[in-house]
Order: sequence, then structure tokens, then C-alpha cells
Amino acid sequence: MHFTSRDVDRVEQVWQQFVPSAALQRVDVERFRFDWNSGELGSVAIIRYDLAAQVQSVAQPDEQLLICRVDATDAEVSSGRDTLDAAQPWLSDGARVNARWHHGAQVRALVIDREAAEARVRQITGDDRLTLRSTSFAPKSDAAARDWERMFSYVDDSVAGTSGNDILAAELERHALTVSLSVFPTTALDSLVKPAQRRAAPNSVRRALTFIEENAHRPITIDDVAAAAYISTRGLQYAFRRSMDMTPAEYLRRERLQGAHRDLGEQDAGSIATIARRWGFSHPSRFAAAYREAYGVSPSATVERTRR
Repeated sequence: MHFTSRDVDRVEQVWQQFVPSAALQRVDVERFRFDWNSGELGSVAIIRYDLAAQVQSVAQPDEQLLICRVDATDAEVSSGRDTLDAAQPWLSDGARVNARWHHGAQVRALVIDREAAEARVRQITGDDRLTLRSTSFAPKSDAAARDWERMFSYVDDSVAGTSGNDILAAELERHALTVSLSVFPTTALDSLVKPAQRRAAPNSVRRALTFIEENAHRPITIDDVAAAAYISTRGLQYAFRRSMDMTPAEYLRRERLQGAHRDLGEQDAGSIATIARRWGFSHPSRFAAAYREAYGVSPSATVERTRR
């Protein structure tokens, strides 16, 4: 969704669709101008907007994780008595956060459904009793904050291309969630340092291989593969490394490359870019590099050879 407006009420209503508690206060209506961009990836909403005016905003997410970065030279961000570093993204899982600026700001935010995030983390860690909570507003380090910024830019650039491409949307959703949870201190980190589940590795791997081969054309993630194999994501990764000397993600990628390889040989399968996106490869150059590594030739060479 994209729109530009000078109507404070309309702007507030749109923002409240994602964070119901969000409010704009002390707005300089003479200079107010709002430029909004947003998209949704399953349980994750990605939001970017520019506000030109003196503004104070308030947000208190309910059943959500709100990760936000206010880019303004004079931004002030706080929660209760805590002053947050306005130069870095911050995470709230329910605490009220206030932000204000005087000359305009660019805001980038992820709004993540808390229940979906908790279910995903339980699957990844194998800890069915985990309750997902934030233990700090701030990222773990400056480097972690930069990781989040890079992830946001990548997802923001890619989300527009997910229309009709469920595979890419599922991968971007998982990427946004897992990077965010690795950047900020949460209870998920405690579970990740526990020993991985290792029981029934051979059977689990066979179940996983079958599931991948039968469903690589669908928007499955590694968490879905692990669930189909009745094992945690970490346990499946360990089992794959031990028995196949590769990760489940690498095997899924290989299967999708094979699917793209088959389609490249079909007369009516579409362009190279269309086929790449159909199989979850959003960047043509990366697809071409992966394809060349797997098959020793470029995708265009395959098309020229098989469609003559």
C-alpha cells in the first residue's frame, strides 16, 4: 500500500491498522506531510513512512512485536524512564514507546504477530514450552543493529515482487523474523544455546527428503520441513549435517534449482526471470550464479540449447 496525505486523522487511522495503540500527538499541521509504504508477508508487516513536521508519536503493541527505527537528526525515543538510542532500531513486545522529532523523520518498522513468532521460535528451537519475550529494547550490539538495517532494506526492496509468488513471500517472512529475533535479546536466545534435539535422525532425514522433493514447488520453509519430519529445526539441521554433509536449506535450494532447470527446457514456461521467481529466486544475478554452479552453464545457455 502506498499513499501520500496531509490529513492527520487519515494517517493515524492507517497506522492504527497495524498498531492499534499508535497515536500522533502535537502535530504541526502547517508542515504536516505523510508518505506511507507498507506490505504484508504472512505474520509480518513491513512499513516505511516519511513524516515531515514536528510530531510526537506513541505506540504500545498488543499481541505484537514492534521493531522500529526513527531516522531523524533530532529524534528522541523513550519508554517510561528509559531513554532509547534513537540511532538504532528498538523492540517492544508491549511496552509503551514515545518518539518525537521537530523537523521530519523517516520511520522503518516491522510489526510481527506475537503468536506466530512464538510458534516459529518453538519449531526452530524444539522448545515447546518457550514463551517469547523481549529482555531489552536495544539490539545486542552495533553490528547486530546493522544486520537488522540490512535485512529491512532487503525485505523492503523485495516485498513488492511477492505478489503471486508464495515461495518468495514465505522465505522473506521467515528471514525477517529470524534476523529480528537474532538481533534483539529475547527468551528465544536462551533456548538456542541448549543442546539440539538429536533423536531419530536417519528416519527424520528420510521424511524430510521426501517432504522437500514433493513440496519444493510450494512456499515451504525449513521450519515446515522439520515439522513434517517430526523434529525441531535445529535437530533437523544437525541430522542433515551428520548424515548428508549438507543443510536442509541447501537441499531445498537444490530441489528448486532442479525445478527451474526443468522449466527452462519447456517451450511455454516463461522467461528466465519468471521461472527464477516461480522457484523462489528473487534476484536474477544470484539465480544465474547458483544455476551456473550447479549445472556448469548459464540459464540462457540452457534455454538456447533446449528451446531451439
